[in-house]
Amino acid sequence: MLHYDGVVYRPPSEARSLIVQLTIGCAHNQCTFCTMYKDKQFRIRSLKEIQADFTAARALYGSHIRRIFLADGDALIMRTPELLEILNFVKSCFPEAERITSYGTPSDINRKSEEELVQLRQEGLQMIYMGAESGDAVTLGNVRKGVSREEIIAAGHKLRACGIKSSVTLISGLGGRERLQEHAVGSADLVSQMKPDYVGFLTLMLERDALIMDDIRAGRLTLLEAEDVVEEMQLFLQNVDSEGTVFRSNHASNYIVLKGTLNDDVPHMLRYLEEIKEQNRFRPERARRL
Repeated sequence: MLHYDGVVYRPPSEARSLIVQLTIGCAHNQCTFCTMYKDKQFRIRSLKEIQADFTAARALYGSHIRRIFLADGDALIMRTPELLEILNFVKSCFPEAERITSYGTPSDINRKSEEELVQLRQEGLQMIYMGAESGDAVTLGNVRKGVSREEIIAAGHKLRACGIKSSVTLISGLGGRERLQEHAVGSADLVSQMKPDYVGFLTLMLERDALIMDDIRAGRLTLLEAEDVVEEMQLFLQNVDSEGTVFRSNHASNYIVLKGTLNDDVPHMLRYLEEIKEQNRFRPERARRL
Protein backbone atom coordinates (compact mmCIF):
# COMPACT_ATOMS: atom_id res chain seq x y z
CA MET A 1 0.00 0.00 0.00
CA LEU A 2 1.08 3.56 -0.71
CA HIS A 3 1.08 5.95 2.24
CA TYR A 4 -0.30 9.48 2.04
CA ASP A 5 -0.19 12.09 4.78
CA GLY A 6 -3.23 14.40 4.66
CA VAL A 7 -4.84 15.79 1.52
CA VAL A 8 -2.58 15.57 -1.53
CA TYR A 9 -2.65 18.36 -4.13
CA ARG A 10 -1.42 18.19 -7.70
CA PRO A 11 -1.60 20.30 -10.88
CA PRO A 12 -4.64 19.65 -13.12
CA SER A 13 -2.43 18.15 -15.83
CA GLU A 14 -1.22 15.46 -13.40
CA ALA A 15 -4.68 13.93 -12.96
CA ARG A 16 -3.59 10.55 -14.31
CA SER A 17 -0.14 10.53 -12.73
CA LEU A 18 1.26 8.37 -9.97
CA ILE A 19 1.71 10.76 -7.03
CA VAL A 20 4.24 10.05 -4.30
CA GLN A 21 5.02 12.44 -1.44
CA LEU A 22 8.69 13.30 -1.08
CA THR A 23 7.86 16.00 1.44
CA ILE A 24 4.84 16.55 3.65
CA GLY A 25 3.28 19.99 3.41
CA CYS A 26 5.00 23.21 2.41
CA ALA A 27 8.17 24.61 3.98
CA HIS A 28 7.05 28.24 3.51
CA ASN A 29 3.34 27.85 4.30
CA GLN A 30 2.89 31.61 4.88
CA CYS A 31 0.92 32.71 1.79
CA THR A 32 -2.22 34.48 2.99
CA PHE A 33 -4.47 33.12 0.24
CA CYS A 34 -3.50 29.45 0.68
CA THR A 35 -4.89 26.95 3.17
CA MET A 36 -3.77 23.77 1.41
CA TYR A 37 -1.11 22.68 3.89
CA LYS A 38 -2.21 24.34 7.13
CA ASP A 39 -3.08 20.98 8.70
CA LYS A 40 0.41 19.54 8.06
CA GLN A 41 3.70 19.87 9.86
CA PHE A 42 6.38 20.18 7.19
CA ARG A 43 8.89 17.38 6.97
CA ILE A 44 11.05 15.63 4.42
CA ARG A 45 10.28 11.94 4.17
CA SER A 46 13.06 9.40 4.49
CA LEU A 47 14.46 7.67 1.42
CA LYS A 48 13.23 4.38 2.88
CA GLU A 49 9.62 5.65 3.07
CA ILE A 50 9.73 7.08 -0.44
CA GLN A 51 11.27 4.01 -2.01
CA ALA A 52 8.72 1.79 -0.24
CA ASP A 53 5.91 3.76 -1.89
CA PHE A 54 7.42 3.42 -5.36
CA THR A 55 7.95 -0.31 -4.79
CA ALA A 56 4.32 -0.67 -3.70
CA ALA A 57 3.15 1.30 -6.74
CA ARG A 58 5.07 -1.00 -9.05
CA ALA A 59 3.41 -4.01 -7.45
CA LEU A 60 -0.04 -2.40 -7.76
CA TYR A 61 0.14 -0.83 -11.22
CA GLY A 62 2.98 -2.57 -13.01
CA SER A 63 3.87 -1.07 -16.37
CA HIS A 64 0.69 1.06 -16.62
CA ILE A 65 2.34 4.12 -15.05
CA ARG A 66 3.36 6.68 -17.64
CA ARG A 67 3.54 9.90 -15.61
CA ILE A 68 4.90 10.49 -12.11
CA PHE A 69 4.40 13.57 -9.93
CA LEU A 70 6.59 14.21 -6.89
CA ALA A 71 4.59 15.90 -4.11
CA ASP A 72 3.97 17.80 -1.73
CA GLY A 73 4.30 21.56 -2.03
CA ASP A 74 8.03 21.79 -2.62
CA ALA A 75 9.70 18.44 -3.25
CA LEU A 76 12.65 20.29 -4.79
CA ILE A 77 13.70 21.44 -1.32
CA MET A 78 15.35 18.05 -0.81
CA ARG A 79 19.12 17.86 -1.11
CA THR A 80 20.23 17.09 -4.65
CA PRO A 81 22.03 13.78 -3.86
CA GLU A 82 18.81 12.39 -2.33
CA LEU A 83 16.73 13.65 -5.25
CA LEU A 84 19.12 12.02 -7.71
CA GLU A 85 18.90 8.75 -5.80
CA ILE A 86 15.08 8.93 -5.84
CA LEU A 87 14.96 9.69 -9.57
CA ASN A 88 17.27 6.77 -10.28
CA PHE A 89 15.08 4.49 -8.15
CA VAL A 90 11.94 5.72 -9.93
CA LYS A 91 13.45 4.86 -13.31
CA SER A 92 14.37 1.39 -12.09
CA CYS A 93 10.79 0.82 -10.89
CA PHE A 94 9.10 2.40 -13.89
CA PRO A 95 11.36 2.25 -16.95
CA GLU A 96 8.23 2.82 -19.06
CA ALA A 97 7.54 6.24 -17.48
CA GLU A 98 7.42 9.07 -20.00
CA ARG A 99 7.53 12.01 -17.60
CA ILE A 100 8.56 12.93 -14.05
CA THR A 101 7.54 16.33 -12.65
CA SER A 102 7.27 18.15 -9.33
CA TYR A 103 6.37 21.42 -7.68
CA GLY A 104 9.31 23.73 -7.06
CA THR A 105 9.29 27.11 -5.34
CA PRO A 106 11.42 29.92 -6.76
CA SER A 107 13.54 29.71 -3.60
CA ASP A 108 14.11 25.97 -4.07
CA ILE A 109 15.17 26.51 -7.68
CA ASN A 110 17.46 29.44 -6.93
CA ARG A 111 19.18 27.57 -4.10
CA LYS A 112 20.35 24.87 -6.50
CA SER A 113 23.28 25.41 -8.82
CA GLU A 114 22.89 25.05 -12.57
CA GLU A 115 25.04 21.93 -12.34
CA GLU A 116 22.62 20.39 -9.84
CA LEU A 117 19.60 21.22 -11.97
CA VAL A 118 21.25 19.73 -15.06
CA GLN A 119 21.94 16.55 -13.08
CA LEU A 120 18.29 16.36 -12.05
CA ARG A 121 17.17 16.81 -15.64
CA GLN A 122 19.59 14.13 -16.83
CA GLU A 123 18.15 11.74 -14.24
CA GLY A 124 14.62 12.33 -15.55
CA LEU A 125 13.09 15.44 -13.92
CA GLN A 126 11.53 17.03 -16.98
CA MET A 127 9.30 19.81 -15.68
CA ILE A 128 8.81 21.99 -12.60
CA TYR A 129 5.49 23.59 -11.66
CA MET A 130 6.23 26.97 -10.08
CA GLY A 131 3.65 29.13 -8.35
CA ALA A 132 4.47 32.73 -9.26
CA GLU A 133 0.95 33.95 -8.32
CA SER A 134 1.60 37.57 -9.45
CA GLY A 135 4.09 39.75 -11.25
CA ASP A 136 3.18 42.76 -9.11
CA ALA A 137 5.75 43.34 -6.36
CA VAL A 138 3.20 44.96 -4.02
CA THR A 139 0.75 42.07 -4.38
CA LEU A 140 3.51 39.52 -3.75
CA GLY A 141 4.38 41.37 -0.55
CA ASN A 142 0.77 41.68 0.54
CA VAL A 143 0.14 37.94 0.23
CA ARG A 144 3.45 37.06 1.95
CA LYS A 145 4.76 35.06 -0.98
CA GLY A 146 8.24 35.17 0.49
CA VAL A 147 10.05 35.87 -2.80
CA SER A 148 10.41 38.90 -5.04
CA ARG A 149 9.38 39.14 -8.68
CA GLU A 150 13.09 39.31 -9.53
CA GLU A 151 13.69 36.01 -7.76
CA ILE A 152 10.77 34.41 -9.62
CA ILE A 153 12.15 35.61 -12.95
CA ALA A 154 15.64 34.37 -12.04
CA ALA A 155 14.23 30.92 -11.21
CA GLY A 156 12.48 30.78 -14.58
CA HIS A 157 15.67 31.73 -16.43
CA LYS A 158 17.61 29.11 -14.48
CA LEU A 159 15.23 26.30 -15.41
CA ARG A 160 15.34 27.28 -19.07
CA ALA A 161 19.16 27.43 -19.04
CA CYS A 162 19.29 23.93 -17.53
CA GLY A 163 16.83 22.37 -19.97
CA ILE A 164 14.03 21.80 -17.46
CA LYS A 165 10.57 22.80 -18.66
CA SER A 166 8.59 25.23 -16.53
CA SER A 167 4.88 25.57 -15.88
CA VAL A 168 4.09 28.86 -14.14
CA THR A 169 0.88 29.51 -12.22
CA LEU A 170 -0.74 32.92 -11.73
CA ILE A 171 -3.91 33.79 -9.80
CA SER A 172 -6.61 36.03 -11.28
CA GLY A 173 -7.94 38.48 -8.73
CA LEU A 174 -5.07 38.15 -6.27
CA GLY A 175 -4.49 41.91 -6.17
CA GLY A 176 -8.18 42.65 -5.75
CA ARG A 177 -9.87 45.56 -7.48
CA GLU A 178 -7.33 47.88 -5.84
CA ARG A 179 -4.41 46.49 -7.89
CA LEU A 180 -6.21 44.95 -10.85
CA GLN A 181 -4.13 46.80 -13.45
CA GLU A 182 -0.82 46.39 -11.65
CA HIS A 183 -1.40 42.67 -11.13
CA ALA A 184 -2.42 42.10 -14.76
CA VAL A 185 0.33 44.16 -16.39
CA GLY A 186 2.98 43.05 -13.91
CA SER A 187 2.10 39.40 -14.49
CA ALA A 188 2.29 39.93 -18.25
CA ASP A 189 5.76 41.45 -17.84
CA LEU A 190 6.83 38.57 -15.57
CA VAL A 191 5.81 35.97 -18.16
CA SER A 192 7.34 38.01 -20.98
CA GLN A 193 10.68 37.99 -19.18
CA MET A 194 10.55 34.32 -18.12
CA LYS A 195 9.08 32.87 -21.32
CA PRO A 196 7.95 29.65 -19.62
CA ASP A 197 6.84 26.58 -21.55
CA TYR A 198 3.41 26.75 -19.94
CA VAL A 199 1.47 29.39 -18.03
CA GLY A 200 -1.80 28.72 -16.25
CA PHE A 201 -4.26 31.00 -14.47
CA LEU A 202 -6.37 30.00 -11.50
CA THR A 203 -8.98 32.37 -10.13
CA LEU A 204 -8.85 33.35 -6.48
CA MET A 205 -11.09 31.17 -4.32
CA LEU A 206 -10.86 31.40 -0.56
CA GLU A 207 -11.58 29.30 2.50
CA ARG A 208 -13.05 31.12 5.48
CA ASP A 209 -9.88 30.68 7.54
CA ALA A 210 -7.50 32.04 4.88
CA LEU A 211 -5.42 34.87 6.34
CA ILE A 212 -6.28 37.12 3.38
CA MET A 213 -9.87 37.24 4.68
CA ASP A 214 -8.64 39.75 7.29
CA ASP A 215 -7.80 42.18 4.45
CA ILE A 216 -11.19 41.62 2.85
CA ARG A 217 -13.11 42.19 6.09
CA ALA A 218 -11.06 45.32 6.80
CA GLY A 219 -11.78 46.70 3.33
CA ARG A 220 -8.15 46.60 2.21
CA LEU A 221 -8.93 44.11 -0.58
CA THR A 222 -12.04 43.98 -2.77
CA LEU A 223 -12.71 40.66 -4.49
CA LEU A 224 -13.23 40.74 -8.24
CA GLU A 225 -16.52 39.95 -9.92
CA ALA A 226 -16.52 37.83 -13.08
CA GLU A 227 -16.53 40.94 -15.29
CA ASP A 228 -13.49 42.29 -13.45
CA VAL A 229 -11.62 39.02 -14.03
CA VAL A 230 -12.29 39.38 -17.77
CA GLU A 231 -10.92 42.94 -17.70
CA GLU A 232 -7.83 41.73 -15.85
CA MET A 233 -7.29 38.89 -18.34
CA GLN A 234 -7.69 41.27 -21.28
CA LEU A 235 -4.98 43.51 -19.81
CA PHE A 236 -2.71 40.51 -19.34
CA LEU A 237 -3.14 39.30 -22.90
CA GLN A 238 -2.73 42.79 -24.37
CA ASN A 239 0.63 43.20 -22.62
CA VAL A 240 2.22 39.73 -22.68
CA ASP A 241 4.95 38.77 -25.15
CA SER A 242 6.02 35.14 -24.79
CA GLU A 243 6.02 33.47 -28.19
CA GLY A 244 5.24 29.75 -28.02
CA THR A 245 4.15 29.60 -24.38
CA VAL A 246 1.14 27.31 -23.96
CA PHE A 247 -1.57 29.28 -22.16
CA ARG A 248 -4.36 27.76 -20.08
CA SER A 249 -7.14 29.21 -17.95
CA ASN A 250 -9.26 26.08 -17.61
CA HIS A 251 -9.06 25.28 -13.90
CA ALA A 252 -12.30 24.56 -12.03
CA SER A 253 -11.93 27.92 -10.27
CA ASN A 254 -12.03 29.96 -13.49
CA TYR A 255 -15.12 31.84 -14.61
CA ILE A 256 -14.10 31.28 -18.25
CA VAL A 257 -12.33 28.43 -20.00
CA LEU A 258 -9.63 30.00 -22.13
CA LYS A 259 -6.72 28.33 -23.88
CA GLY A 260 -4.29 28.91 -26.68
CA THR A 261 -0.65 29.52 -27.50
CA LEU A 262 1.05 32.86 -26.99
CA ASN A 263 1.42 35.05 -28.98
CA ASP A 264 -0.38 33.66 -32.02
CA ASP A 265 -3.72 32.97 -30.33
CA VAL A 266 -3.96 36.23 -28.37
CA PRO A 267 -6.27 37.99 -30.91
CA HIS A 268 -8.65 35.02 -30.88
CA MET A 269 -8.66 34.84 -27.07
CA LEU A 270 -9.34 38.57 -26.78
CA ARG A 271 -12.29 38.27 -29.18
CA TYR A 272 -13.61 35.32 -27.19
CA LEU A 273 -13.40 37.30 -23.94
CA GLU A 274 -15.44 40.10 -25.53
CA GLU A 275 -18.10 37.59 -26.61
CA ILE A 276 -18.27 36.09 -23.12
CA LYS A 277 -18.64 39.53 -21.56
CA GLU A 278 -21.33 40.66 -24.02
CA GLN A 279 -23.33 37.45 -23.56
CA ASN A 280 -22.69 37.19 -19.81
CA ARG A 281 -21.66 33.54 -20.20
CA PHE A 282 -19.65 33.03 -17.03
CA ARG A 283 -19.28 29.77 -15.13
CA PRO A 284 -21.83 29.86 -12.27
CA GLU A 285 -20.39 30.40 -8.80
CA ARG A 286 -21.69 27.05 -7.61
CA ALA A 287 -19.87 25.28 -10.46
CA ARG A 288 -16.56 26.82 -9.40
CA ARG A 289 -16.86 24.91 -6.13
CA LEU A 290 -17.02 21.51 -7.79
